[in-house]
This record gives sequence, C-alpha cells and structure tokens, in this order.
Amino acid sequence: MEGSKEVFGDSILEARHIVKDFENSSGKGMHRVLDDISFSVRRREFLSVIGPSGCGKSTLIRIAAGLETATSGEFLLDGKVVRGTGAERGMVFQKYSLFPWLSVKQNVMFGLESTGRGGDEAEEVAEQWLEIVGLEKYGEFFPKQLSGGMQQRVAIARALAPQPRVLLMDEPFGALDAQTRAQMQKYLLEVWKNIDITIIFVTHDLDEAVFLSDRILTLQANPGKVREMVEVPVPRPRNKGSLTLREFNETRKHVEELIRPPKMNEVAEEDFKIVNMVGMQP
Repeated sequence: MEGSKEVFGDSILEARHIVKDFENSSGKGMHRVLDDISFSVRRREFLSVIGPSGCGKSTLIRIAAGLETATSGEFLLDGKVVRGTGAERGMVFQKYSLFPWLSVKQNVMFGLESTGRGGDEAEEVAEQWLEIVGLEKYGEFFPKQLSGGMQQRVAIARALAPQPRVLLMDEPFGALDAQTRAQMQKYLLEVWKNIDITIIFVTHDLDEAVFLSDRILTLQANPGKVREMVEVPVPRPRNKGSLTLREFNETRKHVEELIRPPKMNEVAEEDFKIVNMVGMQP
C-alpha cells in the first residue's frame, strides 16, 4: 500500500481562465464547452477531475497536454505558458494506445526515443520501468498478448519513462473490470508515492476519485465551469478499509451532490396511473 507523500505548497501547473468553443454541427454558431476554468495544482499532488457528462473534463486535460488549443486562456507549467505537447507532460488515455507492431519494451522505448534518448540508454530505462510496473518478464511480448490491465501498465510506463513533471490521465481505468481497476489503482498509487510526479486524473467514478486523490476538482456542465475544489481528508496510506471511513463517505456524498445535474421538475408518484396496455386487469 502507498505510504504518506509530501505535497509541496508551490504550484506546478496553473489553469488561467480557460475557455473552449467548438463549432456547432450545423456549422452555424459556436458551442461553449469550457467557460472560465481557473485552478492550480501543487507539486506532487494527486488531483482528480470529475463532473457530469458534457462538463468538458476530457477536453480540459487535452488542452493541458497540448493536444488541443484553448479558445482563450492558458495553462502555465512552472510559470511558463504551455504551447503544444512537451516531454514535461505525459499522457495516458482510456484506450491503451499502444503500437501493436512493437513489443512491450519497444513501446516503452518509443516514449524515450521521441525525446531524443535512444539506443542502449532507452533500452535500459525501459527495462527499469517495466520492472517498476511489474512487467519485467513481458518485455518481448506484443500488446495483444497482454490483458487490458497489463496493457495499461505498459502505457503508464511509456508515459513516465521520459520523466515528465506532470502525468495527465484521461479515464485510464474506465475500460477495465472492477477487480482489475482496483489493482490498477493500487499500482498507480505505489508508483506515484515513489517518484517525483504530479498527477491529474480524469474520472467519472466517485469512489475512484476519493480513494486516489488529495483534492478533487468538480465541474458543472453545459458549459463546463468550476464548481468547487474539494479537499480529501481521508488519511494515507489508503486501502480497502478506507472505503468504510466516515471521512471517505462524507467526501463522496459531498462530491456527488456537487456534480449531480439539477433535478427536473418532479412529479409525485401518485400523479401517475398504471395503464394496462392490453386492456386487461392485472
């Protein structure tokens, strides 16, 4: 299990008034997905981003990664404006995004070679990361020979091998079954504990957000806006027993109330009548 990890007070990544508009499918007018998003992330922090469908959380993290551009506003890393992709930011997607024609080790080496580190050095570092994620015996395997959880561990190793300052993760465990997902959460916390990395983690799962995070950025939808930055008081190290703690359940309830869409006008149950569609008495 992961032990305590010191989170420094200084900000490493800052979002300043991020706005993102997309052109409507009709080609007439614009649709605002993100509206004036501002927040900061502390060094070595584990920050989750959660919100209802349509809040733009995946778009937000893609802008932070440099895969999309904001209509206005900016991200700053160590006080410098983020422009495009960069080795200081690693990205892990929900789909494993591995190259099927490369071996596991070659996939990890690709992340290093893309930053100019090749040859024996890249191979040595790749082997070290495969050992860290528990896949040192699978370096010569191909992705199709691995389970979903193992493939995602390769993707995490590839993203971390170039030693980024920030790891951005867009619902990385969303496609996994419940048991594998729980295992991956433990792997991720163990890796996070042992290296100097800041993680921003997009999820739609309340339990996952509370279990993993130091803080949770909650968004509202249509357009996406910051609702509240929630501190998670659940003590570390965290394990299965953490799910039963009062702090866990109170935080989960609070976050759920923040992200739940406004209720539609409710109609009392007694106002409905049961209709027998074939004209027979039940």
